Order: sequence, then structure tokens, then C-alpha cells
Amino acid sequence: MTATITSVEALLVDLPTIRAHQLAMATMQQQTLVIVRLRCSDGIEGIGEATTIGGLSYGDESPEGIKLTIDTYLAPALAGEDATNIHAAMARLNKVARGNRFAKSALETALLDAQGKRLGVPLATLLGGAVRTTLPVLWTLASGDTVKDIDEAERLLAERRHNTFKLKIGRRSVRDDVAHVSAIKRALGDRARVTVDINQAWNEADAAGGIAMLEAAGIDLIEQPTPREQRTALARLAARFVVPVMADEAVCGPEDAMELARIGGADVLALKIAKSGGIFGMLRTAAVGDAAGIALYGGTMLEGSVGTIAAAHGFCTLQQLAWGTELFGPLLLKDDVVAQRPEYRDFSLHLPEGPGLGLALDEDKLAHYRRDRA
Repeated sequence: MTATITSVEALLVDLPTIRAHQLAMATMQQQTLVIVRLRCSDGIEGIGEATTIGGLSYGDESPEGIKLTIDTYLAPALAGEDATNIHAAMARLNKVARGNRFAKSALETALLDAQGKRLGVPLATLLGGAVRTTLPVLWTLASGDTVKDIDEAERLLAERRHNTFKLKIGRRSVRDDVAHVSAIKRALGDRARVTVDINQAWNEADAAGGIAMLEAAGIDLIEQPTPREQRTALARLAARFVVPVMADEAVCGPEDAMELARIGGADVLALKIAKSGGIFGMLRTAAVGDAAGIALYGGTMLEGSVGTIAAAHGFCTLQQLAWGTELFGPLLLKDDVVAQRPEYRDFSLHLPEGPGLGLALDEDKLAHYRRDRA
């Protein structure tokens, strides 16, 4: 069964968040999604999503840049291509444009979604099959207020929605951040895991002192304490402490994973389909980490439902996923642009049923939230 790609549309969608979300590099008041609609000659449409954190404060791609890249370079390159041959289509895009992983990830998702619908199978089936249908999901406590964060964690534990909590730190002094995190860990005790994400905000000396205090406080995981370019610093910290150190910004594709494995640069790798250029790139990165004995973690760019479920299909196929996931992006949004939002219960995200992603766009909400609606 052959079908060609007839059109690709990229839409900027601005969605409000349920609260301000503080990170080391930015404070988010809303999230901008790039929703991709890929239409084929057989009448099937695939959808995808690209999302960044804080505009350009996280990485090299912004929502506006992603849309421009798709509209100007990538969509024209896909016109008339075989929609059923995803590898060939992505190889074509890699010849047309270097990098631009987020944009390519959204297009690969749309191609996979369309093919799953075409064959009547879930996206995970196209990847070889899911070994699990639920994924553990943590929640980020990011108000910056210790009492508020403890109250929020207690409520979510009681609701059986999350039992692992991540603290975004790095904006304040090391001692103030450690005191904040330690108080939350003392309040929650053994009822929940508590991890921290420094988002590259510390130098190696500050990280050494900060991690020593965090380890003593019983914190379970330290994420990307130093800048991503400083891999040897990350390696020295990983060797120095018992608490696992995770690479996030320092690992995008399999080449990064290979280098980190070579130097002993991390105990855990954060996998993200966007920074890997798509699900297949993420799976290649995971394979390198797994072969090297590095534990795996399913990361997020705080995507909406489309990007989150695309990542979930990929993560559900991994044999090893020791640290679960942080696919809570849709829960951070007041609203979404899908007809049925993902299901979170019993501390897990449940993979939707149905062909492709198992999602459908809500046309009214898409029309309401798209930036060009005027």
C-alpha cells in the first residue's frame, strides 16, 4: 500500500500552565507547542509535536524557528515522498538540513502516526511492540516555596498520582537550594523518591559541595549539575559520589552516549525523542547506554499530549527503563488540543489504545489556541 505526502502544516499553539514553572534558566508562564499535521494521498493524516522549554533558553531551537524550518525547508522536501517509507523520508530530511532535531522529531512522529493508522496498529507496534503499557511518571515541584511544595507532594501521594518528585534548583545559592530540597525529603521520608535537576547551573566546585550535602540528605538522583560541554567534570562527579548522576543536556544522540560511556560520564542517561531527532534516534541512544550498563530514564521537553504520547510509545518498547519517566507535560497545562487527554493513575501514565498515537486533535481547541487565530 503506497501513499504520498501531499502537505505538511506546522502550527504554533500557546497553552497556559496551571502555575508558574521555575527552572534554572527560565520561569514558564505558558507553553508553546508546534503541532504538525502531515496529510497523505490516501486521506490519512498523521500528527506530531515539537516543544522546547523557555524559548531559546534551553537549547538551539525555538518554537518559531521550528515552524520556520518546517515551512521553508523540511515540508517542501517531503512533498510527494512515499509516506509509508519513514526511514527514507527521514534520510531525505537529513540531507536537506543538519541538526534541527526537534523539528525532525515532530515530522517523524507524524509519519509514524499516519502509518499506524494506515495499518490499524499502535505506534509502539511499528517499533517492535510494547513490553509495558504503563510508565511510572514523576512530578516536578517547582514553586520554589518549601511549604507549598511539601503540601503539593502530600496531595499527589494521597491521590496516587505520583510517588517520585523532582526539584528544579540552581537559581539560588547552593546552600539555600540544598536546605529547600532537604526539608522536602525529610517531610516525605521513604514514602517517595526525591530527585534534583540543576539544569547545568553549577560549576564543578559548587557541584561537589552541593552533591555531598544532597547525598547526605538522602536525595535519590542528581541531574545535570554542570554545563553540558563539561563532560569530564560530570565524569569526576559521577565517580566521586554514590548517589547516581544523570546526564540530560549532555546527551542527545548515540554519539554522545558512546562518549559518556567511554569516560564514565554518567550513571544514568535521560532520553528525549526531541533532542534525539525522533523516536528511532532515541532508541539508538538507549541501545548504546544499555549496552554500556548505564541506566535509562524517560525525559520530557514538557510536551503536550501529542509529544508526550509519542515519547511514551517509544519508552514502552525499552527492555530496561530503571528510572521511569517524567512524562507529566500534559498535567502542567490547563488545557490541551486533543479530544481525550492522557490517563494518569496509580503513579503511572497509561498508553492509549487505538492505531498510531491513539490520539485525535480537538479542532475547536486547536482553532482557539493557535497563535495565528486572529
